[in-house]
Amino acid sequence: MAWGLHVLGSSAANADPQPRPLPPEAATPSSDAEQEEPEYNGLDFTRPQRGLETRLRYQTSGTTSQTDKEILFLRITSKVELGSSWKLGLIAQGSFVDKTTKSSTPPSSTTERGVGDSVFQAALIYTIDQHWAYGFGARLVDPTAEDSLASGKWQIMPGFGVRYSFLEIGPDTYFVPVIRYAMSFAGKPTARTISEPQIAPTLNIGLPERWFVTFYPSNDIRINYG
Repeated sequence: MAWGLHVLGSSAANADPQPRPLPPEAATPSSDAEQEEPEYNGLDFTRPQRGLETRLRYQTSGTTSQTDKEILFLRITSKVELGSSWKLGLIAQGSFVDKTTKSSTPPSSTTERGVGDSVFQAALIYTIDQHWAYGFGARLVDPTAEDSLASGKWQIMPGFGVRYSFLEIGPDTYFVPVIRYAMSFAGKPTARTISEPQIAPTLNIGLPERWFVTFYPSNDIRINYG
């Protein structure tokens, strides 16, 4: 589960004391439900935005030995309006990884830090109406990570997602399941082969005062066939 808080402010110092009538095209709300809103958290696959953001993720795994990772992401997002309710969503992402591995037999602890893999993604998205949208595309992973901080393999991930917005509850309450299939190629010959579906049944619930709660915000449901 992921949660977040957005604090926003506005100033009325330059407000026009005498409101002027809007032109017809400005007075009519846009039919595109994907307006760029300050409180939007960017987790909807079908709502690409333009921006620069950082995110911190913590991961832990293992039984006999435990591996903890703190990953700081730097992400640039953009979109291109193609007309007829189509748009192109683009993502470029780099990361910095802090990885600690602990073992109890014998007791030991090792720490590695460095640059993680780089990610590039492009997706074509079609907005059906204010409730429904879908998109498909592919993600490319460049093995720029040092040592054992990542897989050591190039990866291509074709994917598909669909979104339903619960507008009766709020504009930022939606269900957007996304599935992609990761396939590795090239890279380190000794690294394990990757062949796995990655699923994210993301449910985002918008709360008052720009709070939100999100279930399954990333593609961490995986089946490894590699």
